[in-house]
Amino acid sequence: MLNNQGRPTAPGETITAKPATFTGNKALQVEEALLFEIGRADVTGVDLDEPEAFTPRLGGLERKGAIGLVGLSEPEAMRHYVRLSQKNYGIDTGLFPLGSCTMKHNPRLNEKMARLPGFGDIHPLQPQSTVQGALDLIAELARYLMVLTGTRAVAMSPKAGAHGELAGMMAIKAAIEAKGEAATRKVVLVPESAHGTNPATAALIGFEVKPVPARDDGTVHVADVKALLGPDVAAIMLTNPNTCGIFEPQVVEIARAMHEAGAYFYCDGANFNAIVGKAKPGDLGIDAMHINLHKTFSTPHGGGGPGAGPVVLSERLAPFAPVPFIREAGGRLELVEHCAGAGDAKPFGRVTAFHGQMGMYVRALAYMLSHGSDGMKQASEDAVLSANYIRAGLDDLMSVPFPDHPAMHEALFDDTWLKDTGVTTLDFAKAMIDEGYHPMTMYFPLVVHGAMLIEPTESESRASLDLFIMALRDLAMRAKRGETERFASAPFHAPRRRLDETRAARNPILKWMPPQPVQQAAE
Repeated sequence: MLNNQGRPTAPGETITAKPATFTGNKALQVEEALLFEIGRADVTGVDLDEPEAFTPRLGGLERKGAIGLVGLSEPEAMRHYVRLSQKNYGIDTGLFPLGSCTMKHNPRLNEKMARLPGFGDIHPLQPQSTVQGALDLIAELARYLMVLTGTRAVAMSPKAGAHGELAGMMAIKAAIEAKGEAATRKVVLVPESAHGTNPATAALIGFEVKPVPARDDGTVHVADVKALLGPDVAAIMLTNPNTCGIFEPQVVEIARAMHEAGAYFYCDGANFNAIVGKAKPGDLGIDAMHINLHKTFSTPHGGGGPGAGPVVLSERLAPFAPVPFIREAGGRLELVEHCAGAGDAKPFGRVTAFHGQMGMYVRALAYMLSHGSDGMKQASEDAVLSANYIRAGLDDLMSVPFPDHPAMHEALFDDTWLKDTGVTTLDFAKAMIDEGYHPMTMYFPLVVHGAMLIEPTESESRASLDLFIMALRDLAMRAKRGETERFASAPFHAPRRRLDETRAARNPILKWMPPQPVQQAAE
């Protein structure tokens, strides 16, 4: 049995039942209802003037009745959203161990820079003569990205990692078409351990996807790649360091094999945070790689916020970079926004309406300038050190699927150690919530059964890592002792207990309906 702290009772310990509260609140953690449950249609915290007479232009499709939204007074609205925010977990509240996501601290200096006048208040439709400083910043950030990756060109406009991935693959497709090989090169090779966006992107633009098997050590072997090569292969999409947290040891040989076959090498740059300042992907032979500015260079990540996914390109692909791009003309910078004005370049088109996410550019360059080349290199080293520290602190209790390779940016465990305990990866992750931690990435990568993927990043102190390790060790020992009740119903202390996630995904309730009145029995 568990005591009031969620721990097994000691011999002779008396358990005091937690009294129910009239409000449903638990101390200062308020049970927050839905707006529809507490709001009223006749109340709003905003004063709205009656619109002047106008003629609708919706062709008779305009709403005839009331919209049915409820409102709150200003203090009620403020309390509602503040209380909801207190239920969030983020990098500002604690260690965020999601693997493959690089949830690192966002220095507030970067935020301050992004809000400077001239950056925070410009508009994409302003005359270019009025935004020369902004164009200069974008050009300088582009130069940094090319130096860090050892590449020839960069398309800055993609707005997320998968968006940059799409742009890189479209550049590859354009290069293939320019060589007159579009009819034959239809196949893209994707390792089994790849991010799910890789095969989706290739399929989206018309390629056929063929999987490349992962070896027992979690890596891709050049022999397996060569066995699939032929005149029909357009490219390979390889993540390096890969999703198992391992640097691909044969990446140079794989790149050489692709080029000798007339194909291209796309590198998924989601894990660039592990090698910034340590290795240049261009020197390894890549032709294209997207960079998640909102991950590697510490800009806000998650919560649906803006991202930025520039894609760097090799000399082979540089001419096909999409518009818009920046060039110098007559001593001034100009944004080339149309293919017709691209000169000798051969842009495949555009992937976004304007230049990309200005705020993300400012934050990323502020991060680079404040760290310097030595600081960015140390950040990579510290990220790798943190991941290996966690693995070393847990590998005597939790099983490591690929022990022969040191971890890069993340530590990967499988569920072999949970065999016969009655505890699953999901159970263990839910119990982490009670200890004050967001769960790690679960069941990914798919090549590892019951995967638990942990990426601490370089943001965490040793004390922070030690507490996290000890919390997981405590949970692991409880699982091994057979304390299944600690896990089967976890979390105990979260605002909501365990939900039926499968049912929620398959049968989502997207519209609130008022509850049916309860019929009172006749006396």
